Amino acid sequence: MKVGFTYMLTGMEKGQEATAAGAVKKLIIKLSWPVVAEQSMATLTNIIDLMMVGRLGAAAIAAVGLSIQPLLLAQALGAAVSIGTTALVARFTGAREAKKGGETLQQSLLASFLFSVIILSVYYLFAGELMTFLGAEPAVVLLGSSYLRLLIPGLLFMFISFIISAALRGAGDTRTPMKVNLAVNLLNVFANYTLIFGNFGAPALGLDGAAIATSLARFVGALTLLFYVFSPKSMVRLRWKGFFRADLTMIKRILKIGIPATLEQLVMRIAQILFIRVVAGLGTVAYAAHQLALNAESISYMPGFGIAVAATTLVGQNLGANRPEQAEQSTYQSWKLGMMIMGLMALVFLLFPRFLLSLYTDQQEIIKLGAVNLRIIAFAQLQMATQFIFAGALRGAGDTRSVFYSTALSSWLGRLGMAYLFVYFLEWGLAGAWLAMVIDWTIRGSFVFFRFKQGGWKKLKI
Repeated sequence: MKVGFTYMLTGMEKGQEATAAGAVKKLIIKLSWPVVAEQSMATLTNIIDLMMVGRLGAAAIAAVGLSIQPLLLAQALGAAVSIGTTALVARFTGAREAKKGGETLQQSLLASFLFSVIILSVYYLFAGELMTFLGAEPAVVLLGSSYLRLLIPGLLFMFISFIISAALRGAGDTRTPMKVNLAVNLLNVFANYTLIFGNFGAPALGLDGAAIATSLARFVGALTLLFYVFSPKSMVRLRWKGFFRADLTMIKRILKIGIPATLEQLVMRIAQILFIRVVAGLGTVAYAAHQLALNAESISYMPGFGIAVAATTLVGQNLGANRPEQAEQSTYQSWKLGMMIMGLMALVFLLFPRFLLSLYTDQQEIIKLGAVNLRIIAFAQLQMATQFIFAGALRGAGDTRSVFYSTALSSWLGRLGMAYLFVYFLEWGLAGAWLAMVIDWTIRGSFVFFRFKQGGWKKLKI
């Protein structure tokens, strides 16, 4: 659904509060369900991909897991642009300034292209060194460095898709990114099946085939989204005239919001990389269990992320229209919905962890370790819902500094600091590392909740 209007409630009297709350819930669902569907398909794709890779052995699973870490760091830098894009486009949409929304997207694409070329060139040249730094064993270094290098061309196109999707969501169009990304994920699964195992006459390329398939799918997705935003149908429209002309004032506005978001992602990713070194030091089997449990756990991110996108859009648009109370109401309604859904996911992880992990592998040692992980992380689901939604709301208001502070504190003291204590000093093994993750989410969720409650975000000018 392409939503061509701004999400605001007007004319609310006291007697209309219940009706207004119901209307807000409908808007949240209308905005979030395409994102949830998109994330569900992406997660399902990742699950299927890892099932295929899992048949190649523990070394292949570990290679994929370790290779992802530097890529997440690259995505952190892309957050400087994408988060700023969403916040500004939402504000311009709320203020009914569609042309400025298109200009925001244009400048975002130019800035992200420059960032991504520099970062990805470094990754390509030092892929092997990155794998070694992460603590990979020799066989994993060989597999992981090749896999990483083949992913890099597709990452450039992934950044383009991220930026365009961020702009469309800020304008309230969550359906178009959903449709494109659903098609991309289906293509990725088909190409994986073809190139990993050598089906339909293709060569059997193993893990390299998985990387090639992913890069191909990302290229198709970026091209499709670019064609769309240049068409008259798009709510955030690009034009060829002056497309390559940089507007430093607009880029500064984007980065003013985005740089704290980048710092947030950077400190979190660096802490996670060091955290991964702690886990990798427990051995290849333990790391494989860690990676599979993370992949299984990712199904709980889908509703949280989708509702957070709705909160970001609603807050940004309502603030753009000078309606801060509606922005606040929409966030609390989003939180209630997110807590309910992710609470149900906690029950799934508590009751059915071995079943989820058996979808990936039949190695009982990996399943046993991973099942403990899922039961532990079940106790972090409500905190995760709180963090996703209130952080999304603060980003929609442009208050990315607060989210940065919460992440810096929790990822270094909570996740990394506690992981060192639990794994090395108390010798609790992989379970200790996952307990540290619960502490991380608890600190992070509490911080953004109290920051939102203070209300200073209502007065921010971006």
